[in-house]
Amino acid sequence: MTEQQAAHTSLAGRLDRLFRTVHPADRAEYTYEEVAAAIRERGTMISHTYVWQLRKGVRDNPTMRHLEGLARFFGVPTSYFLDEDAAEIDAQLQLLAALRESSVRTLALRAADLSASGLAAIQAMIEHARSLEGLPADHDNPASREGGSAS
Repeated sequence: MTEQQAAHTSLAGRLDRLFRTVHPADRAEYTYEEVAAAIRERGTMISHTYVWQLRKGVRDNPTMRHLEGLARFFGVPTSYFLDEDAAEIDAQLQLLAALRESSVRTLALRAADLSASGLAAIQAMIEHARSLEGLPADHDNPASREGGSAS
């Protein structure tokens, strides 16, 4: 397992990914206080300092109630923090982050009505452009391993 893979499978790595990915489109990530306050409003006592400690890996053994509160806040199943193979959720988070970019969102919406062969042509063009820019091939994208198009 690479260092990057280990970071994404740790509690701190997964929580960091949620902070970086799940936030209102018109602003930066949620503050620790916003997260803690929302979880407290639902009846689970948690401090913003503890949320920070979990994200940074200073603390790594939260109660199930804390995990449930964090999962509910960020809109993921609690198993996201517990399952060693949360690749599907990570792929969805990656898609969410990509769709925040207006040009990516526009491209996806314009491609939605294309036939399978039209989508294949667009995918080939994107892969060629990625290659020209020195970006990793599509097989490095977890979403592409699920069998093709997102339609």
